[in-house]
Order: sequence, then C-alpha cells, then structure tokens
Amino acid sequence: MSLSTALNIAQSALLATSRQTSVVSQNVTSAQDANYARRTAVVASTAPGARVVQIQRAANEMLFRQNLVAISAREGQNAVYDGMERLELAVNGAEGSLSPTAALTELQKALDTYAATPSNRNLAESAVNAARDVVRSLNSATGAIQKLRADADAEIANGVSTVNDLLARFEEANSTIISGTRAGRDVTAALDQRDGILKQISEYIPISTFTRGDNDMVIMAGNGSTLFETIPRQVSFDPKATYTASVDGNAVYVDGVPLIGGVGGNTSATGKLAGLIQLRDDVTTTLQSQLDEVARGLITAFAESDASPVPTLPDQTGLFIWSGAPAVPTAGTLVEGLAGSIGLNPAMDSALGGNPELLRDGGANGPAYKANTSNSASFSDQLSRYVDRLGQPMAFDASAGIGASASVTAYAANSIGWFEGLRQEASNAAESKEALAMRTQEALSNNTGVNVDTELAMLLDLENAYEASARILKAVDEMLATLMAAVG
Repeated sequence: MSLSTALNIAQSALLATSRQTSVVSQNVTSAQDANYARRTAVVASTAPGARVVQIQRAANEMLFRQNLVAISAREGQNAVYDGMERLELAVNGAEGSLSPTAALTELQKALDTYAATPSNRNLAESAVNAARDVVRSLNSATGAIQKLRADADAEIANGVSTVNDLLARFEEANSTIISGTRAGRDVTAALDQRDGILKQISEYIPISTFTRGDNDMVIMAGNGSTLFETIPRQVSFDPKATYTASVDGNAVYVDGVPLIGGVGGNTSATGKLAGLIQLRDDVTTTLQSQLDEVARGLITAFAESDASPVPTLPDQTGLFIWSGAPAVPTAGTLVEGLAGSIGLNPAMDSALGGNPELLRDGGANGPAYKANTSNSASFSDQLSRYVDRLGQPMAFDASAGIGASASVTAYAANSIGWFEGLRQEASNAAESKEALAMRTQEALSNNTGVNVDTELAMLLDLENAYEASARILKAVDEMLATLMAAVG
C-alpha cells in the first residue's frame, strides 16, 4: 500500500467518524423529544476507505398508526369524561347536595310534617320554601347544562381553528420533504416535524395516512373525507353564542362531510371534536330531557283538580307553574326546557303576597278548585294526596332514556343513577384508553426512539475508530518525514 493510499484511507475514516459522531450526538441531545426518531449514519466502502452515504431515520409505520389511533381514542374519551365531571359538579354539587333529587326529598319531608300538623302556618311556609328549593335546583341545573353546551361549542370552535392551523403547518412540512427528497437532501428533521403534527391532528380528528412518491403524504379523516391532499381541506364549523334546551348545535364539516359524535360512557368517539359533539348533543341533552320530565311530573303531581261533586273543569297548575300555566303539560310528552321555566305559584308564595296555606286548602285557581270546603284548620287530605301522587307511577317520555313509567321520586332517582352509571363507565374507559395510548407510545419509542446508553456506547466505539485513524495519520506523517529527510 502506498503512503498516499494510506493517507486517503485515514482521511476518509476521519470524515466518516466525524459524521457518525455528529449523528450520535444529535441523537443524545434530542433523546427527550417525543417526536424525534433515531438517526443512523450508514457507512459504505469506497476506493479507498469508507464514507457516510446516507442518514437513515428509524421508522415503524405500523406502530405509528397504532399510536395515532390510540391518541384519538384517548382524547375523545377524555373530552366526554371531563365534561361529565364538570356537569356532575355543576348540576348535582358535591355528593349530590344540590341535585333536584335531594331537593325533592326535602319537599317530601316538609309535606309529611305539614300533613301531620296542618294547622301550623309555619309548616306551610316550610313546605312552600322546600318547593322553592326544588324550583331553584331545576332552574340552576338547566342553566348549568346549557352553559356546558355553550362551553363545549366554544371548545369545538377552538379545536377546528387549531386543526386548520395544524394543516397549514403540515403543508409547509410536507412541501419541504417533497422538495428535499427530489433534491437528495437530508429531510429527517422535516419528517420528525410532520409526524409530530400528525399526532397533534389525531388528538382532534381520527386520521389515516398513506405516502406517495417523493414522500408526499395524504391524510384521510375517520369519517372517510380527505383532510389533506396536496393542499389542506377546509374544516368548518359555525359556533353558537348561547344555548337553550330547544337549540341544536351545528355540525363540524371536514371537506363537506359532517363529523359524527360518539355514543355511550365508553364512547365510540375518536378525537376530541367527536367527544365534544357527543357531550354537547347527547349527554347534556339527555340529562336535560330527564330534568324536564321531572319538572313535568311535579307540575302534574301538584295540579289542582275540580272539587265539584261532578267535575267539569280541567286540571290547573297548583304549587308549581310553567310558561304554559294554568294548563297542565300533556301526560307522557316531553316539553323541552320545562325544568328551566318551572316556577313557584305566586298565589302560594308569601314573599309575593300569596297564601302558603292554599297548599293545604287548594283554590289557587278559584273556588271550584278548593278542596277544604269546610275551611278546617285540621284538613290534611289535600297534603296527603300530594304525597301519594309523588309516589304513584305516571307516564314519562321514553325518549329521555330511563323508562316510560315511574313515580316522580323514582324517576328523579333513576336520572341520578343513569348519569352516575354513565360517568363511572366513562371514568373506567378513560383509564384504559390512557393506558393504551401510553403503551403504544412506549412501543413506538422503544422501536424508533433514542436509547442514550446505546448511543454513548457507540460514541466510545467511534472514539476508538478515531484513535486508529489518527495513528495511521501519525505513522504516515513519520514515514513522510523520514523519506523527506533521506531525500534531503
């Protein structure tokens, strides 16, 4: 081997070692970056010596796709569960202390106490005040539900804006990758960036991808629409400022195709947007319907009936009134927003100049509805009748989801049970989907991420290779020096 050949071999080895060391150092520096994929410098033999011919980026398409799916499932579940946690606290309070069921229980107790001593006006006041608490609970629960729907709507709007921004960033990264691939440049950093953006998009919308020539990527949304192909497709949404029980939310459209919300506590929603849609249009509206049915049941149970020997007049609202008073809501038919409009009859409200003893006597709607015709202070039949009605089955709208026949008290308790069961199911599912997302991320990281110990061991090997190349250079230098001295 000639000295020039040995020198060229040593130089190429030093250059290759330098490039490899740079790559390993970058790996160590970026080890904590969740979107960073391990780099490997590929060395090929040349004449003479060796050189780095390519920087390879670790990738596992199958694990990456599994991670995207798990991320979408986790975020959809968390959106539903977090919303239900807020709803639980706003509607029922800590340990159910503010729930309509708790207020209804107190009303029953007040009625029983008043019925035992019907001559006591203070007990009449207490019973009416308990009814006021029931009204307040139903009204505030309706307000909390509709506020949560409005908040979810605002979150959807923010999410849509975020997705559109991410798609614009994806377009930039994808264009960089395409042009770099065509020019033969190193595009590994742009690939990391693009994968990171895909993970962020999958938090909001479930996606699938496929790659075409020049590393050009296409994104499909879970509803089958195209999210990105050459250019971003529009994700659109028209938010609403306020919500009432009769207001329906608008759909989110991906390239003109609507996103569908999930169903169930262990929700089928994938992606935060679908979870928020379910919260806004399913969970909250179902609970609202149940509260509306509780309100209708209360109005019906406390309605005054014609007390004539031969009744000819229709029932009229008694202790509780609503926007359609004095008529009583139709049996078994849902009235949207009734829990928000139910009120206390001013004829029995002493704060408004009313007489609370009309609860005992009847007659808020005129003499024909007066039950205590003898004006007896010990009259308790009407109070006992109200207590009985609260425990008697009546028809409820089956669309509210918890049966078509029950007593008012049982229906209110069933509503609590329905919500708590759904919330517990959502809690369990949130834990399992979080664990799955972590496992898929860990598997992906183990396969494509950086192991610092491995990289440091590689640095030691590269140090040894550098020393070997340096010794060759030194030996060549000594030989050349000796040769020059001999010639001189």
